[in-house]
Amino acid sequence: MKTLIAATLVAAIPALSHAQVSPEYYGSVGYGSTRADGADVGAIQGRLGAKLTPHFGVEGEVGVGVTDDKTDVAGVPVNVELKHQAAAYAVGYLPVTPNIDLLARAGYGTTKFKASSGGVSATDSQDSWNYGVGAQYRLDDKNGLRADWTKSEYTNSKADADTLAVSYVRKF
Repeated sequence: MKTLIAATLVAAIPALSHAQVSPEYYGSVGYGSTRADGADVGAIQGRLGAKLTPHFGVEGEVGVGVTDDKTDVAGVPVNVELKHQAAAYAVGYLPVTPNIDLLARAGYGTTKFKASSGGVSATDSQDSWNYGVGAQYRLDDKNGLRADWTKSEYTNSKADADTLAVSYVRKF
């Protein structure tokens, strides 16, 4: 089995190296709305990435919380804040038209939350396996818009989160 996998990878290398002359580097800035354990919080997100071939790339993402929410825990009102988040992803692209790509991504990240009630507060960082789908529309050679959904499954709890994000994308 290992030999078959190695042979497949070796056979794919020439196709990948000729698929695109050089990587396309991009950055994006946008807003992500996250629903985690009944709280809706939001963050300004930034991404840097490289589309290595027409069908594969990598990207890093960071976010800083800007929208808090209040939720009830056992009848007690609790204010929930997203402090920050960071993640790295492998990204698959499916070109639909010259200006539209569908995308899927999977990666690993960390998120820090703060909860406070009645003068008492606590912070917690959660690591997560993340995956999601989206679409990107190129307005021209350099500028585009992107919308995506990402599921974060936290590793040290049964909790998870769903994030819907929209962003402006700029190719370098």
